Amino acid sequence: MQKYWVGLLSFICFSTALFSQAPDKPSSTEIHHKLQKLNFLGTALYVAAHPDDENTRLISYLSNHDKARTVYLSLTRGDGGQNLIGSELRELLGVLRTQELLAARRVDGGEQWFTRANDFGYSKHPKETHRIWDKDKVLGDVVWAIRNIKPDVIINRFDHRTPGTTHGHHTSSAMLSVEAFDLANDANAYPEQLKLTSAWQPKRVFFNTSWWFYGSRESFEKADKSNMLSLDIGVYYPELGLSNNEIASMASSQHLCQGFGRLTTRGSQEEYVELLKGDLPASNNLFDGINTTWSRIKGGKAIGDILYKVEENFNYSNPSVHVPDLVQAYTLLQAVEDEHWKTLKSEALQELILDCAGLYMEVSADSGSTTIGDQAKLNIEIVNRSTQQIKLQEVSVLESKEKLKPNLDLANNKKETLSLDILVDNNLGNSSPYWLTTPWSLGMYKVSDQNMIGKAENPSAFTANFALDFSGTTIDFKKPIIHRYSKPDKGELYEPFTVLPQVTSKISEDVLIFSDAQPRDVLVHVRAGKNNVSGTLELQHPDGWVVSPRNTSFSIEQKGQEQAIVFKVTPPADDHEGKIKAVAHLEGQTFDKELVEIAYDHVPKQSILLPAESKVVRMNIQKSGEHIGYIMGAGDKVPESLKQIGYQVHTINPNDIQSGSLDKYDAIVVGIRAYNVVESLKFKQPVLFEYVQNGGNMIVQYNTAGRWSKQFENIAPYDLTLSRDRVTDENAAVSIIANDHSLVNFPNTIKESDFDGWVQERGLYFPKEWSPEFTPVLSMTDEGEEAKEGSLLVAPYGEGHYIYTGLSFFRELPAGVSGAYKLFANMLSIGKSEVKTESNVKG
Repeated sequence: MQKYWVGLLSFICFSTALFSQAPDKPSSTEIHHKLQKLNFLGTALYVAAHPDDENTRLISYLSNHDKARTVYLSLTRGDGGQNLIGSELRELLGVLRTQELLAARRVDGGEQWFTRANDFGYSKHPKETHRIWDKDKVLGDVVWAIRNIKPDVIINRFDHRTPGTTHGHHTSSAMLSVEAFDLANDANAYPEQLKLTSAWQPKRVFFNTSWWFYGSRESFEKADKSNMLSLDIGVYYPELGLSNNEIASMASSQHLCQGFGRLTTRGSQEEYVELLKGDLPASNNLFDGINTTWSRIKGGKAIGDILYKVEENFNYSNPSVHVPDLVQAYTLLQAVEDEHWKTLKSEALQELILDCAGLYMEVSADSGSTTIGDQAKLNIEIVNRSTQQIKLQEVSVLESKEKLKPNLDLANNKKETLSLDILVDNNLGNSSPYWLTTPWSLGMYKVSDQNMIGKAENPSAFTANFALDFSGTTIDFKKPIIHRYSKPDKGELYEPFTVLPQVTSKISEDVLIFSDAQPRDVLVHVRAGKNNVSGTLELQHPDGWVVSPRNTSFSIEQKGQEQAIVFKVTPPADDHEGKIKAVAHLEGQTFDKELVEIAYDHVPKQSILLPAESKVVRMNIQKSGEHIGYIMGAGDKVPESLKQIGYQVHTINPNDIQSGSLDKYDAIVVGIRAYNVVESLKFKQPVLFEYVQNGGNMIVQYNTAGRWSKQFENIAPYDLTLSRDRVTDENAAVSIIANDHSLVNFPNTIKESDFDGWVQERGLYFPKEWSPEFTPVLSMTDEGEEAKEGSLLVAPYGEGHYIYTGLSFFRELPAGVSGAYKLFANMLSIGKSEVKTESNVKG
């Protein structure tokens, strides 16, 4: 059903960056909807901090009711959040959430922009946010977005006047938007931008308020609304067969990695915006008093005279009759001096011409990728499904010198197929998200090309240009080159056509833990990006570490195949951390990248190139027990991390849990947010508690407070109340308040120094109340707040132990944080009398 929605609503979004999606195939009503949007010359900019912050109801309303160009500026890509559908975190999660935002915009009709701000995790105050982000740079990016998008109205999702009351990123997004509203038209502000764009002054800026910001519906009803506009965002669109809030729900449901799949809603629904700056409209229309007609631009009236007539007299049964008028309007548009509107409306007009003529044009590569210096075979298809006289003069590839000049008359509904071989120019770069090509900081991505700042994704690696003649008028149409193929179980599929290195390498583990000085085998997978690659591979390493052999040869015949190579790595005798890096040498060139692919059904396949390296950690660690049962929750890499220190980890299907079936495990670990996402766990609580009562050890990692079924009210054998308490500063001081407890003494002695080097945060959703059976082990606090003691709680239950922890082990263990490993080993070892020193760590 979800794919149906996306296909049904593809008409809403112009295909400016949909190179990886199936082509738009609009019906007559959808074409008319595009025509209405073409004839509205107004722009709205919606501003917030993260993917899922956007109000899809209002974005859809502005795009589909008002017909405005509507852009969502998300200051971050959501890199610091969690992932409910896979293991991608940090920068890879940012790539996934970027694509989910684009999927949402394809449904609600908006466009997507970003700044360079990196989502570093939850922030309690804008002061911290601005310091870590580099406020001046992010503010500059917001100014840059306003100057390029040129919105008439700006709508902020959050209130800039209430710092400290919500996520610091949220308030910061509003504060920066309000400040940029004034700076965008100031030539003295970020003057270097004006070499590439022009100053711009929006007319109005609003705050998208609601009862939530007032604390209750009753308080909001009593609020002064004289400075507010009320919009019915439940309006029904007969032409589309959908209401606005239905479309909005479908758009929100694209945020699957955040668990935003939801039911559609219908019926009248009020949405409020509060004026912050500018003049208050005389009606509940955000664009009231703003000229949004073609007469807005010099030379536009003549274009409007043609296009308004086409809209008024639209021929639903045969849209192709309008092609001559659309071509005439396009010709007039090319003489317009306003480059901003000329560019936007030329793209929209070109698309309408193709839609009305039923012109299908596609260039598909034989495979999904190629390499620099290689050849690629392109298959070209074009068919004119109208009686209009159209001639295909030329097909060329912008990134190549190759072209075809067929001079074909395109007869009605006769498919023409051509082929073209191109040589991939050595000046082309590899395909990878542009913001990840340069090392980044905790708070900021680095982008050297000013023109790329703000873009949601890279442009297509290759673009085909079709030169078409319409009865004497030649128009160039650009189409991204894609890879179209099919699978028996999925049907027709599309994916980007990318440029990848001739060879990539992947070390088998992102983090390699050495608990003693014994050597271990490290596996490296070498992948061919083209046929017949041969070279040598070395594993670069820090001083004090020994790798054998120094280098080894590889030879791979087929593109896409991998060869596994084993190196023996010997750590130093003492504790040490560093990085090893796989470097391939081929034909006089060096290749040191790993290829990461993200593939889900609801977003296009993504290819990301990252350094082919892994963290190596030499630490002295002891443990008791061997077999660990792991119940997966929202997705994490804790099981792989536990295997690193020698545990045998067995994934448990909750449906298979029966009385006595868990007795073989030394401990049961429940993954992050399991009680939020695994519905069947509500039936298994008695069995899990029975396991603990009979001497078992149960560790429950963090869950989101209140987001579970009522049957989960007691996720612990004793009273335990979760909260939204968290410590976001990963460097916050930690005190051990249960110094004599085995959790900090057996089998590893835990010191406060073991909390050095933690990443992103200490922990989240700490319990705030617990029964006296629990012992709090740690105390920690963010600056200016009261100490929190709920991060690690332990209670005996029967003959066993129950542990609840909000510490972010799901981030620390994959990052190779030594102290986190030692503490987790102690948690797994509680109640054990025999200490086993790890001597053979398996990857």
